[in-house]
Amino acid sequence: MSAAGIPAGPVAGPRRVVLTGCGVLSSIGNGVAEFTTALRAGRVGTGDITVFDTTGFPSRRGHQVHGFDAATALHRVRPEHSGRATQFAAAAARMALDDAGLDEAWLRERRGTVVVGTTDGEVGELDLLTRSALAIGLGAFTGAALSRTATGSLALGVVRELGLSDVESSTIATACAAGNYAIGAGFDAVRSGRSAWALVGGADALNRKTFAGFARLGLVAPDECRPFDADRVGLLTGEGAGLLLLESEESALARGAHIYAEVLGYGLNCDASHPTAPEENSVARCIRLALENASVKPDEVDLISAHGTGTRTNDTTEIAAIRQVYGDEAPRTVGVKGMIGHTMGAASALGAIASALAIRHGFIPPTANHRSTDPDCPVDVVPNASVPADVRIVQNNGLAFGGNNAVVLLGRHESHRGESVR
Repeated sequence: MSAAGIPAGPVAGPRRVVLTGCGVLSSIGNGVAEFTTALRAGRVGTGDITVFDTTGFPSRRGHQVHGFDAATALHRVRPEHSGRATQFAAAAARMALDDAGLDEAWLRERRGTVVVGTTDGEVGELDLLTRSALAIGLGAFTGAALSRTATGSLALGVVRELGLSDVESSTIATACAAGNYAIGAGFDAVRSGRSAWALVGGADALNRKTFAGFARLGLVAPDECRPFDADRVGLLTGEGAGLLLLESEESALARGAHIYAEVLGYGLNCDASHPTAPEENSVARCIRLALENASVKPDEVDLISAHGTGTRTNDTTEIAAIRQVYGDEAPRTVGVKGMIGHTMGAASALGAIASALAIRHGFIPPTANHRSTDPDCPVDVVPNASVPADVRIVQNNGLAFGGNNAVVLLGRHESHRGESVR
């Protein structure tokens, strides 16, 4: 072994990759314990948006993170020098590290990978800068103000917060599938032996530009997001972060770590068919790619954590693609965005964490705010209340604008003993 904890020579074969730490910021709770309890309870985090002025918009509803104090949560990243999304990413990474039972020294002694997915980066900071420029002129464009707007700061914020150096870092901007893209990148790095660990996931903060964009598209619901519901009328924008600590099975077992789930594989594709609408055949192909990469048969999948935005087009297209792969007996398919909103680049990362928690704790989180299932979405959406279940394999979908699709497969690890919520 090298001093970095990676074999000095070529790796004998692909490593098994496991999830040992989760960091969560969401409208229904911060930290993995709060998030788990909220998922079980079917808690909905909808409220009035206060982080920017919603005057003049048809709705002010959304999913905002509450109870987050950057000054307390962060040790090295200075809030006055970083944007809200970067603060979320850095704080969630520290949560994941703590949840995994690791410290910064352990990471520093081993080569690692940090990948953070996002839709908007620090667009919220650009909103604020624009407002300042309109008020005071070009003097608003200071070096400090501009430094807060860099999208790459999300991954760099994680690196700085944990004092890392021997690390490969990147920020992926593949919109609402970016969290799954990041998980795939981390999986490859650990599986190949290129990295001993990976901190991966997604983060985004509420901002006026994205809220306005969805409002102009007519996609914002007036009250609640209702995935797969016959009366659904749109999504609700949200914010948050989900960071996952991945390491090899060998490493996790050697240190006696608790293992939420094993990352079995993933699939990616981009059809570029339409700027906003998903394409059924492309989504179905992405699902097949993920199943093939994970060596999982369709009848082995117990649950699908859907993209499930609550918009007319997404939900029917996604279910059609699922049924194309799984047939009439598709697995239970849930949309957690009814509870946490559409958190953009964090969406599929938080979906992956919800999937791992379902495996670890033996329950299926519900599709909240449900009234009646759309006949064009003929699957069991587990309406309104979670149910106990023996969950072994979960498929987590991420579908993004521009036809960027990413699907991750998570499975139960043999070390699972059905422990209660930590």
